[in-house]
Amino acid sequence: MAARTVRLSQPVLSTELKEQILGPNRRKQVGIFGGTFNPVHTGHLVMADQVGTQLGLEKVYFMPDATPPHVDHKGTIDAKYRVEMLAAAIKDNPLFGLELCEIERGGISYTYDTMVQLKQAHPDVDYYFIIGADMVNYLPKWHRIDDLVKLVHFVGVKRPGYAPTSKYPVVWVDAPQLEITSTAIRKRVKHGESIRYLVPNAVAAYIEKERLYLD
Repeated sequence: MAARTVRLSQPVLSTELKEQILGPNRRKQVGIFGGTFNPVHTGHLVMADQVGTQLGLEKVYFMPDATPPHVDHKGTIDAKYRVEMLAAAIKDNPLFGLELCEIERGGISYTYDTMVQLKQAHPDVDYYFIIGADMVNYLPKWHRIDDLVKLVHFVGVKRPGYAPTSKYPVVWVDAPQLEITSTAIRKRVKHGESIRYLVPNAVAAYIEKERLYLD
């Protein structure tokens, strides 16, 4: 699980240059990072922080889904636990926040439906939807993708083995690659192995207190 730093291949916009481009009446620009977060781990946090700081976003919201629309359905634990672990993980970073609209809406969490809801509630916000490079390849299969790209700016986080290309508009960002997965963490917990540093201490303590992932 060694970390690997990927060198930036594109310049990060300076604050001054962004102000010149966006002008004094710039709209709010926030990131949305969706997923099951079962559980949230250090790799998620690094990824969100890098996108937020490199693009100069005002906020990055972690958005746990209710039921992911994947063909290969993945079972997950109750949303209550996932939300409480997320809250514990992000509490010390003012850049981060929680967006719970998919949990509150219930049902299958189609991103198109979510972004329509968010844009109606916050018409003054430009949304940057964060996904890994592996997920970029699946964009053609996303529900109403041609309409969705009109609602959000997709941000792809580069990963080794995945070409940073797409037929859809994607802003590419480099970030340190941490080979951590929620699946591996669940297996480690089940087998009584340490997850220290793979998740924030507060998340590890919560998993232990609630006796999650032991089955």
